Amino acid sequence: MSTVPVENRKDLLPEVKDDATQGRSTQQKRVKQKLTSRRATAAAIIIAVIWTIPTFGLLISSFRPESNIKGNGWWNVVTDRQFTLENYADVLSPGGSQSPNLLSYFVNSLAIVIPGTIFTLVLGSMAAYMFAWGRFRGKDGLFIFVFALQIVPLQMALIPLLQLFTKVLAIGDFQLLPSGTYAQLWVAHTIFGLPLAIFLLHNFIAEIPGEVIEAARVDGAGHSIIFWRIIVPLATPALASFGIFQFLWLWNDLLVALVFSGGGADVAPITQRLAELQGSRGGEWQRLTAGAFVSIVVPLAVFFGLQRYFVRGLLAGGLKG
Repeated sequence: MSTVPVENRKDLLPEVKDDATQGRSTQQKRVKQKLTSRRATAAAIIIAVIWTIPTFGLLISSFRPESNIKGNGWWNVVTDRQFTLENYADVLSPGGSQSPNLLSYFVNSLAIVIPGTIFTLVLGSMAAYMFAWGRFRGKDGLFIFVFALQIVPLQMALIPLLQLFTKVLAIGDFQLLPSGTYAQLWVAHTIFGLPLAIFLLHNFIAEIPGEVIEAARVDGAGHSIIFWRIIVPLATPALASFGIFQFLWLWNDLLVALVFSGGGADVAPITQRLAELQGSRGGEWQRLTAGAFVSIVVPLAVFFGLQRYFVRGLLAGGLKG
């Protein structure tokens, strides 16, 4: 009877690999069956309805007159059908609410969010690729360090990072990243988003079969060609999934924007404007409802536009079948 270990029996490796593949396939089928069962579908519908009711109420309230909003709930629209566009005109028109119009803050948010998302995706995917398929000393330890950065509270890094921008990255009175500009916000959002981006994208990229990478290397492809022509196309679902998360996080952010924008109207995002719209006593509900619904139009469009990539990125691996 042979006592050669299994790992040294090359004739048994295909059989072991096939068993592992079949096991993963069976497990995936079980998960899919549970997620698509009638109970799961009913639960998803109930959750979706409950989640949608506040948004629907927000939409209805944004078109109701001020007296109606402050006098009764949005559900009274069935008996009191009065609608107006004054709320949107107030928050969108120049000089509305005795401050810069909401539209300028809307543009500021786009100028902050789009570059911040792109920078995080590009740098995070490159780092994830090197951690997955690169060969350098200390790779595992460095990856653990990056992973551990996720547990560091964002609030702890605000003051050190602000000092880095204003003191370390400065030559006399000249600042490499001037305060009150988009540059500080782009760098800050990229730094805060990279640990999670590297971790999530690494898990996806590492599942790409090694035969694909090795075949490209045999053909003489370097890291840049492998990354842009192989990794990026295959990792598109994962990139889109994280891109949606990052976009929503940056769009809804207020703390980081207030710290690094200086609170000025030229750079401040739409979230700051919404905080100002409530008034000194928090009674400007008609403006809040219209402004809040304007602010969620872009996130909704991004989510529904990339929904198929979002689902694929959450459920798929690097390659299937």
